[in-house]
Amino acid sequence: MASPGSSVFILCMFTFSVSVIRSDFYNVACGRDNKVNYTSTSIYRRNLDTAQATLISAAKKSNSGFYNASVGEGLDQVNALVYCRCDVQPDICRSCVKDSMNNLRELCPSTKEADIWYDECILRYSNGSIFYNVETWPTVYIQFQDNATDAIQFNKDLNDLMDELKGRAAQEKFATGNVTGEDVFSTIYGLMQCSPDLSSTQCTICIDQLKGLFPSCCSGKIRGHIFNPSCDIRYETYRFYNETLVNAPPPQSQLPLKPPSVPPPAAVKDESNKRMIIVIVVVIVGFVMLLFVLVFVVKRKREQRTYAGRSRNDNDDVEDISTIESLRYDFSTIQAATNSFSDSNKLGEGGFGSVYKGAFQNGQEIAVKRLSTGSNQGQQEFINEVILVAKLQHRNLVRLVGFCFEGSERLLIYEFMPNASLDHFIFDTVKRTYLDWERRYKIISGVARGILYLHEDSRLRIIHRDLKASNVLLDAEMNPKIADFGMARLFDLDETQAMTNKIVGTYGYMAPEYAMYGQFSVKSDVFSFGVLVLEILSGKKNHNFRNGGNVEDLASFAWKNWREGTPSNVIDPILKNSSGSIHEMIRCIHIGLLCVQENVTDRPTMASVVLMLNSFSHSLAVPSKPAFLMHSTIDAENNDSRVSHNSKNSTENSVQYSIDEASITDLYPR
Repeated sequence: MASPGSSVFILCMFTFSVSVIRSDFYNVACGRDNKVNYTSTSIYRRNLDTAQATLISAAKKSNSGFYNASVGEGLDQVNALVYCRCDVQPDICRSCVKDSMNNLRELCPSTKEADIWYDECILRYSNGSIFYNVETWPTVYIQFQDNATDAIQFNKDLNDLMDELKGRAAQEKFATGNVTGEDVFSTIYGLMQCSPDLSSTQCTICIDQLKGLFPSCCSGKIRGHIFNPSCDIRYETYRFYNETLVNAPPPQSQLPLKPPSVPPPAAVKDESNKRMIIVIVVVIVGFVMLLFVLVFVVKRKREQRTYAGRSRNDNDDVEDISTIESLRYDFSTIQAATNSFSDSNKLGEGGFGSVYKGAFQNGQEIAVKRLSTGSNQGQQEFINEVILVAKLQHRNLVRLVGFCFEGSERLLIYEFMPNASLDHFIFDTVKRTYLDWERRYKIISGVARGILYLHEDSRLRIIHRDLKASNVLLDAEMNPKIADFGMARLFDLDETQAMTNKIVGTYGYMAPEYAMYGQFSVKSDVFSFGVLVLEILSGKKNHNFRNGGNVEDLASFAWKNWREGTPSNVIDPILKNSSGSIHEMIRCIHIGLLCVQENVTDRPTMASVVLMLNSFSHSLAVPSKPAFLMHSTIDAENNDSRVSHNSKNSTENSVQYSIDEASITDLYPR
């Protein structure tokens, strides 16, 4: 991949929808000369397979965020490298490495050189030299339409920020920062990154090349993103990077060494044989040691009672206990962090107990869920949340920091969400104005990605069973994070549905087959998601929705207007008067109606929902009349209470509500 000299090709972005949940796809380039191809039976194909396996294996073993491979010789040599943004978690980086390689080979099935860009990582491979070279083809910028109020001042502030970031990026290969003008809304957040194998001088050259294109692509725009294979520049008016996870650049030992002179074929073969022997010996020794450890652990566990009365196999117990113990905090530590659970630190209260804001000595803010001794969300639900949430790592799921289980005290410690839960915004006549269409669409898409992760992409298949506005928390940048896994259920990977005699959840969000018969599946969460989408679009609660003098559920109101050709009646008046796309809003109403179909098989999977949200060229099925939604007999003021009852009695008029099982958390920031 030699530099193209003075010619710079600007590629148009196109929409690409795949099941990459942790990363946002940006662009792909299949090489300048598509005639340089390989076949499925060629040596290059075998070398590419080996390079792919090497990158994925290296990502599993190391958290450096930069991985490379060089396989083969001559025209069949494959040189590959991938590097992640320094502010992403290792699990997300590893997933991006794997998915980007698979997707790039699908998009460029026969070319010997290819590049692909995601939000979290960049992958390149070629039969030419790519290490220690600045590659400026292709140069891509994403076109945004949002203009700054004072373009001259904005461009000056942006240029100052870019100059400051360039110095740090040249040395560290990654830099983030911000600059604030006179108006609080004029804060600009920026990010620069270079391929870690470049020198400081090469990084500066690459960044200067991109900066030189700013006047033609980004002048006066409040958002901008421009990149090539060797470096990346992005800026926004909100903090789009994770400031707490910005890592130092990878150690020099993890960068690719400059290719040595090629030894004679015999020497290469001997060296390869030596490495193979070493690998085989290490694997055998490691396997034997692991076997001894497993036998010892299993033997010890069989001598103990099953942890917390749960009937599970020994290997799962070992893993769960290890996870739990690594997250355990002393009660005294949490007591100090919350100022002895003072009223001034209290964020909310429910039937489960109270939630308090706290801070560790290092300044990390936390939210502590303190279960009351009389809460029916007892030990089983407590262990559910600890084990489930500890294993879940996704940007749209609330992160469990730790827990405390000491005497009668049961505490769950989560990351602090300064903007509380979604219901405090979407159902408030004043705060709702802060949620323009861009933010609401971002929330809808984020919740969809989080649920899809639970259903298909996490280590476990999980049904949330209580997805609703009050269980969607918002961080400082209004990014949604799904919370409250006390009622979640684990599924085997080959299991599609299950039955229960105990119905838990919130009426109005519960699928009819679950509310009436206790049948639940991934489609139960899809139904809840559909109701949530309609609430976000309308700014109205689903329960006791008032249409003039009539009381009906929101889904029925949306369906009636859809059938009559007036879906815009469902849209929040605040949105109709904004600059948001009415077409996008109506499409989301369409998706919401598909999710609340009465027939389970007619509802889409969350994978299909994510595809619908990301690809507007994807055609949608015609919705039918939504399911009949059971109305609650409680007062409208308490519409969001959870319900627990026996499914055998679910067809009776009288339903017993358990306030103790409610785990609604009102996280008001102070």
